[in-house]
Order: sequence, then structure tokens, then C-alpha cells
Amino acid sequence: MARITHWDPEDNEFWEKEGKVHAKRNLWISISCLLLAFSVWVYWSMIIVNMDKFGFTWSKTALLVLPATAGLWGAIARIPYTFAASMLGGKNVCVFTTAIMIVPCWLAGTALQDPTTPLSSFVFFAALSGFGGGAFSASMSNISFFFPKKEAGTALGLNAGLGNLGVSVAQFLIPAVIFIPIFGNLGGGASTVLEDGSVLYLQNAPFIWMPLLAICAVASFFGMDNLPTAKQSFSDVAAIFKMKHNWIMTILYTMTFGSFIGFAFSFPQLIKITFEPALAMKFAFLGALIGSLIRPVGGWLSDKFSGAKITLMTTVIMILAPLGVIYFTSEEHANFVGYMAMFMLLFAASGIGNGSTFKMIASIFPTKAAGPVLGWTSSVAAFGAWGVPKLFKWSIEAHGSADMAFYSLIGFYIVCFGLCWYYYTRKGAEIPC
Repeated sequence: MARITHWDPEDNEFWEKEGKVHAKRNLWISISCLLLAFSVWVYWSMIIVNMDKFGFTWSKTALLVLPATAGLWGAIARIPYTFAASMLGGKNVCVFTTAIMIVPCWLAGTALQDPTTPLSSFVFFAALSGFGGGAFSASMSNISFFFPKKEAGTALGLNAGLGNLGVSVAQFLIPAVIFIPIFGNLGGGASTVLEDGSVLYLQNAPFIWMPLLAICAVASFFGMDNLPTAKQSFSDVAAIFKMKHNWIMTILYTMTFGSFIGFAFSFPQLIKITFEPALAMKFAFLGALIGSLIRPVGGWLSDKFSGAKITLMTTVIMILAPLGVIYFTSEEHANFVGYMAMFMLLFAASGIGNGSTFKMIASIFPTKAAGPVLGWTSSVAAFGAWGVPKLFKWSIEAHGSADMAFYSLIGFYIVCFGLCWYYYTRKGAEIPC
């Protein structure tokens, strides 16, 4: 493929003649790679729901350390990835990340066939899964350079929303593939046989992604581009740390994406602890599915109206929905249908807010700064994948329920409402967007 030497998406003639074709091809390959990255990052949330069937004897709350560890190292990985796309090239980073994720999949799948494997080994493998979480920063930063500002909200919403769909894909696919000897002798034998005669292959939970990752790594190598206009030095990228609105948007994006990914990592185990394991296997994927599919809607609505106003509206929902979750888990009003409805509302609001906050960033910052800001804000927000499961673990162990965790989150959301209103939506706001 010929190397791109000129790129100016704000030039309508250039965009219509050749820019749009390149941008859309890079976007769809990026989405495919990002979907798999999220699948690898989050598969621990479903693996731990099933580990007790395979001879692993750790407690339900102790197992929350695995998705939390994957979340933590995914968030840490996002920090260098924020700079990597601009300094090394978006295509180069995508190829490397997609290929390297095959390693933690193979290690985890091998270890899951041996119930004597220590928890510390799984913690290490979960940390390696952080490559999948880190990919998001580089991907979003890279895609931001391909599209004109008028289409940035929709493009970034698609990349993030359909990429995030990997969470739901993993939570939906894993309960099915662990019953099927997909890889035959190459994938090892049955991990266990249940009392009803069902044969299970828990190693398939990580193994299933390996061939798909290989295909997408090849596709990104031959189909993606490094843009000359996206190249920046470390000092150019680091300039965002002197910008006040970088820090404000970091807080707002942590409210949206940090909540989404934290809930996604915790939801299966929360259902198992609060209600029963069978319900977690059947319904846990719905939260991430709704949050992911609705995310592009947030970008689209923001392109049509106002990113800040959409963010403010979703913040109100995120303040109220946890109160419904608490209500439907109380002893006198315990109801799984109500619980699911409130959690779906929470996932939907965080998903729309994901899209609207990205539109805000594209509007607030010049193009050269918007990419690094997108990367940085998503880096910090990704710590929600570690912090939210840890918050639930603390609340359940210390207070017997997840209520205190939700009250803490509500307090944070109220602060975010104030920031969004004061700086971006009130009359006379500093930057109406």
C-alpha cells in the first residue's frame, strides 16, 4: 500500500476525493482490532464466574482481584499508549498490540487446564491482558486524526462504541464456547465433567481469541496507514498537561467510561453474589451490549445538538439509576428484573456519555491537542476497571452489600454534574460546547 504523504480532512475537496476512503478503511480495521482487545481485557469477568466448577477454590470476592488486576494494568498501559500513536504511528501500534495479545491468551488457556495453578499466576496473566485495555488510547488518538471535526463525534463514537462491544461479545460468547471442543486435541482435553454429564472446556475462554487476533493483526499490517500529520514529539503531546480543560474532561470522561468499564468488569460477579450464578451466565452480557451499541448514538446526538448538554443529561440519569439498583437489592424489594432494568439504564447512560464527552473534547481542543487529550483521558478513566471492582469488593466485605459503593459513585457523579454545568452548559460558560 502506498505511503500517505499528505493529509488534510478539513479540505472538502481532498476529503471527498480520497480522504474519506482511507479514513473509513482505517476506522473499520481499528474497530475490529479494538473489539478483540476489549474481549481479551474483559474475559476474566466471565472466567471467574466459572472457575469454581473446575476445581479452583478461592472465594467469590477474592476472585474479583483478577478482573481488577486486568483493569489496573490496562489503565497503566494506556498512559504510554497515549503517546505511542502520535510518536510511533497509529498503524504500527495497532499491529503490535493486536499480535502481542495472543501471548496472554495462550498462557491463561494453558493454566486454566490445571486447577493447582496458584492464584498469583492468574494475577500475572490478568496483568498481561492489560495490553488489550491499553490499546484503546492509541486507537482513539489515531482515529481522531483521520476525520474532519464535523464528523469526529460520530467516527470516535463508532470506534469506541463498537470497540467496546468486545466486552459484551466476550460475556456472551464465553458461556457458549466453554461447552464445545473447538480446538480438538490442540486445545487440550475437557477441563471438567459436571454431575449432569456436561463436558466443559474453560481454556476456550482465552483460546477462542487467538486465531481472530492473528487475522486482525495481518489486516492492520496491510490495510492501515500511518499519517504524517499525526506525528508529534513527546513535548508536543505533553503540552496537554498545562491545559485546564484537559483535567476537567479527564474527570468527566472517568465518570462515563470509567463507570462503564468498571461495571462491565464487575457485573457478572455482582449478579452471582447478589442473585445466582445461572443468571450471571445468561444475562451479564446485556449491560455491556447496551452501553456499547448506544455509544455511537451519544456521538451522533452531540454532533446534532451539544456534547455538553447530552453529557449533563446522562449525568442526571447516572445519579438516579444507582438508587434504583439499591432499591431492588434490598431485602424487602429484592427483584432481579428491576435490578437488571436499573443497571441497563446505568449502562446506557454511561454509553451515551462516552460518545458525548468525546465530542466535547473534539470541540474544545485543536486537532493537534485533541488526539493526545483523548488518549490521556481514556488512560485515567480506564482505572475504573480496577477501582470499581475494588470498590464493590470493599463494600460487600465491609458492609454486606454493594450499597456503599453505589453511594460513593453517586457522590462522584454529583461533582461531575457541577463541573459540566459550570464550565460548559450554563449561561456565560467558559467554553459552550
